[in-house]
Amino acid sequence: MNGAAVRLTPLTARLLVRLVAADGEAVTARRLYRDVWQQTVELPRQELRNRNEVQKRILELRRAFDLAGPGHGARIIRTGQLPSGRGTQSTYQLNLAEDELDSAEFTHLVGEALRAAPASAVRLLADALRLWRGRPLTEVHDEEFALVPVRRLVQLRETARRELVGGHTALGRYDLALPVAEQTARERPGDLEAAAVLARVNARLRERHGAELLRHTLRGLRVDVVVVRGDLFDQTDANLVVGFSDTFDTSADDVVISRESVQGQLVERLFAGRHRLLDDKLRRGLGEFTPLATESVRAKRRGRRVRYPIGTVVAVPVGRRRVFALAYSRLGNDLRARSGPADLRLSLERLWPAVARHGLFKPVAIPLIGMGLSRIVELDRTQLLLLIVETFTQSLGQDPAVSPELRIVIRADDLGRTDLSVVETFLRGADERGPASPPATVS
Repeated sequence: MNGAAVRLTPLTARLLVRLVAADGEAVTARRLYRDVWQQTVELPRQELRNRNEVQKRILELRRAFDLAGPGHGARIIRTGQLPSGRGTQSTYQLNLAEDELDSAEFTHLVGEALRAAPASAVRLLADALRLWRGRPLTEVHDEEFALVPVRRLVQLRETARRELVGGHTALGRYDLALPVAEQTARERPGDLEAAAVLARVNARLRERHGAELLRHTLRGLRVDVVVVRGDLFDQTDANLVVGFSDTFDTSADDVVISRESVQGQLVERLFAGRHRLLDDKLRRGLGEFTPLATESVRAKRRGRRVRYPIGTVVAVPVGRRRVFALAYSRLGNDLRARSGPADLRLSLERLWPAVARHGLFKPVAIPLIGMGLSRIVELDRTQLLLLIVETFTQSLGQDPAVSPELRIVIRADDLGRTDLSVVETFLRGADERGPASPPATVS
């Protein structure tokens, strides 16, 4: 009482549970004695003795309830009289408010939830299911008088769980619906409906993820690392990273730049094929940097001739987002792009501060840089992916607000030769090390 446990004798505890099972109905002393003491044979002149036994236990219960305050016992356990062919019989009735009895509160909450809108229903059902602590009336659940209330409460629990799954689903919270559906299916292995509900929730989760292959939220940060299958230019909610050579050429003529390259697609898909428009924006951004050298017309007959340092990053505005043009390769005078692991690492290490400075705290999407014509043959796809993740997580040690999401976009053709489990293992280790720790070396 008042938050403190009260110890009852076994018979008195059974009597209380019997009154709870009556669900607010009055029960005669004769019936209480028969059910609680499990009398099978009634001897002559024993009825008075039986009634006295019941009254003794009722008195014990009232005294226990009185610990919550004087008069509580008489209020909670009411005494009545019931005329019968054998004279007037004493009756006893449990008179508890809904919030004083778990089963009544549970029933009330579920009833309210069935009439509520999804958000309110989810709250009410979650509150109701928190009251469930194992099988109801467990002390007497196999006895005849308990069969109906136990069956009703068990069925109501199944209704509550089914409606909770439906409420979470209606709100688009399939991640919250999943554990409820899993628990129901686990507890009812032969129930086809429970299995079907679980299958539907899993299907919705897969649909929600769509092309998403991996998602990891870095511990202690509002930052996700995500790997998706698809097209870089379909990531319309994100800033984009596009690799360039040190001359920042833009003309996709299949001589200097391939039309199929990411640079070529950038011109076609975000600048409607007008490479001079991209040139103008790059030129304005490059005004902040000091060129390394300028090639002569004789030495480099095609393309742009001004060279910039490896790791130069230009934030190109495109609508309300940015394209980060990253120089990570050198375009030789023979028009072949060349790069290596050290160049790529340096470029990525310089990329992330630029994203933090100019990215407006939007998600940033990046392809598997190094897979194209830059020919970084020393690293396979998994190592390239890991290098991107590694340098990004390292940058969070200097500035945890680089971007809310690093999204690495992998083409379907590259997926079969990329081991995402290695990346997942690295990210779990990053959680242990913390973002400020030095990353592992990719070789």
